[in-house]
Order: sequence, then structure tokens, then C-alpha cells
Amino acid sequence: MKKITRKKHLEMKLQQIPSHPNPDVNFEQYTTPSVIASDLIWNAFGFGDIDNRNVADLGCGTGIFAIASRLMGADRAVGIDIDPDSLEAADVYSRELGLDNISFICGDISDFECDVEIDTVFQNPPFGSQKRAKRGQDLKFVKKACELNPEVLYSFHMASSKDFLIDFYSENNLDITHVFRYEFPIPKIYEFHTKERTNVDVIVIRAVL
Repeated sequence: MKKITRKKHLEMKLQQIPSHPNPDVNFEQYTTPSVIASDLIWNAFGFGDIDNRNVADLGCGTGIFAIASRLMGADRAVGIDIDPDSLEAADVYSRELGLDNISFICGDISDFECDVEIDTVFQNPPFGSQKRAKRGQDLKFVKKACELNPEVLYSFHMASSKDFLIDFYSENNLDITHVFRYEFPIPKIYEFHTKERTNVDVIVIRAVL
């Protein structure tokens, strides 16, 4: 496949990635919008974190960061998620794009072991956007990312927890280089939702190990 050279073209490709087929509230499954994913991947590419790198997408859902990384020249991308239906959707679309060197693994991230050295990790974990969410799941993902020993990590979190996160990252020997801010739209997909869409302020932390 011809390498993408414009962010808008990347966004258009990512728009075609399906949402979670059967979203599960217990996993706080919300699809990352293509406009956010393309902006983050484009910035990561500019930092040299994508091209010719091995990328892992933890809690990948339908694979948006793994697919985007391969589209932008990653040597290899691997996604892991606990939801087999979402992984099947990711696999189908990546094959439609003709992507190779991309794989999707079903399982808990706690058990994930990679057979290649990972350079860059992307993750959009459950970050507690709803009151009934299990707290601390995003920190579990950060700790797992550290075990993979990548050069750089990109991780989504609630913006309101920024001060706490700065301390947490420091305690885990992670050097924060950039903080990206986004309005993350939460659509009405679960029965307890009362609004058609709610925007949640999130940050994506770029940290180096």
C-alpha cells in the first residue's frame, strides 16, 4: 500500500474502521474518533515514533492505532483486546486494506507477551468517564506498558486527573514530554445514557522510558 502523506487522508482511512460490534459497558468500550486518532498518530509520526518501529496497541478495540501505525509506516503492529468481536472487525478491515505485519490477539493485557521488541505503545484504556466505571484501569495499562519496555508511550486519561498522573508517571520512572488535550465524544450507546452525546475532556500523555 502507498504510504499516506497527508493527515486528512489518514483520517479518511480511519473513518472506515468499524465501531465495537457489541459494546460492553463493563469494559467501558467507546471507539476512538478518527479525527483524534489521526491527529495523535500524525504527531507521533512527526516525533519519529511510528516509521520503521514496532508498535503495540493495548486495549485496541477495533484496532484503530495498530492499523493507523501500519498505514504510516510502522514495521509491525500488534493489537490486544479482551473482546473477540472487536478484534474480528479489526482483522477484517486490516485485510481489506491489504496490510501485512499486523496481528490482533485476544486476551487480558496482564497476560500479554510480545515476541518482538516493542518501540512504541498506544493505549486508550477505560479511563473512568462514567460513574460506575472501575477506577484505576488506566493505571493498570500504564504499568503493563512499562513491562513491555518501549521507548515511548502514548496513553489516554481523564483530563481532571492530570496532577495525579504527573506524580504517578514520575513514580514509575516515566518522563512526560508532551500532553495532548482532546474533547472525546461519548455517544449514546448504553441504556443508562440520557444524552445523544457527551463530550469528555481527556489528555493523552506522551512519555519516554
